[in-house]
Amino acid sequence: MNKTVKIIFGIVAIIALAFVLKYFKDANSKSIEDFKVEEPFYTSINTKAVATGKLNPEEEIELKPQISGIVDKILVEEGDIVSKGDLIAKIRVVPNEQSLVSAKSRISSSKLSYDNAKTLYDRNKTLFEKGVISQQDFENSELSFNQAKESLAQAQNDYQIIKRGSISGGSSANTNIVAQIPGTILEIPVREGDQVIQSNNFNAGTTIATIADMSKMIFEGKVDEAEVGKLQEGKEIRVLLGAITDKEFPAKLTFVAPKGQEENGAVQFTIKADVEVEQSTNIRAGYSANAEIDIEAKDSVLAIREALLQYNRITEKPFVEILDGENKYRKENVTLGLSDGINVEITEGVKEGDKIKVWNKASKDNEDDEND
Repeated sequence: MNKTVKIIFGIVAIIALAFVLKYFKDANSKSIEDFKVEEPFYTSINTKAVATGKLNPEEEIELKPQISGIVDKILVEEGDIVSKGDLIAKIRVVPNEQSLVSAKSRISSSKLSYDNAKTLYDRNKTLFEKGVISQQDFENSELSFNQAKESLAQAQNDYQIIKRGSISGGSSANTNIVAQIPGTILEIPVREGDQVIQSNNFNAGTTIATIADMSKMIFEGKVDEAEVGKLQEGKEIRVLLGAITDKEFPAKLTFVAPKGQEENGAVQFTIKADVEVEQSTNIRAGYSANAEIDIEAKDSVLAIREALLQYNRITEKPFVEILDGENKYRKENVTLGLSDGINVEITEGVKEGDKIKVWNKASKDNEDDEND
């Protein structure tokens, strides 16, 4: 029995030793991982800020009525080009019955005063011509007559304004909506028959039409607080439109907001720029646009791809791994300069000809071996 146990233990020991020897053999025969390397190069780096926004007319106004009523007639359509003073729409007044009755009552009262003053005037005029009354008495009656006449005319005018919206109904009447600037009709938010409210100190009023001069366009966008400090008014920028992808429009930065607004946890600053638009280009208001603003540029600087950088987990300082012998790499801290998001300038730590490890990508030969 003891002999049998010894034999079994011996066999197990031999099998275990075979497994250990095979493990060490496989470990020693495993190919050394070989990484790709890249060398620094000289290039030009240009950093730029990108502002998202839209293209709007520089001069855009809303036409609002000066009297409440019903849209009686619209004489233009969206997209029409109009000149200053052109008739856009007409408003039909729907008078308030109480105001109308009060205006009629004022006319009746003024008419009674006028008739009485006229009678006194005619009587005093006859007496003055006969020398019965003094000139002073006659002039007083004449003044009363003229005042009564003016009051009657004013009451009649008030009645016409309440009833029709104007006295004469001419081009200057409150019921006529005319263009205040030359330009293009962008929008007509009302239709014939719609009720509109007049513009006054307590109400913005109903917009009849929106007119804009499409020959003068501006870009309105927002930039992040990290970039706004590098912007200066008067700087030349480029505007790219989402609807016209094959063309850039030169522009000049005219405004940088002194105060930012928080949006989704980030502080954004509004900027504006005058955009040069060719007359032959069909531009529409409200196009989405991006503005590219050059911040800083350097020519012929030593740089590497930013993807080659690694960062110390504790100090968060950047470093690269440089080939130092066969399949051996040494860590080298680097000082960074300008970056455009793809390439980064290296001011210290790397020199021309160094072979930098592509730390997240093994060589093709090693990949092929692993696949086999």
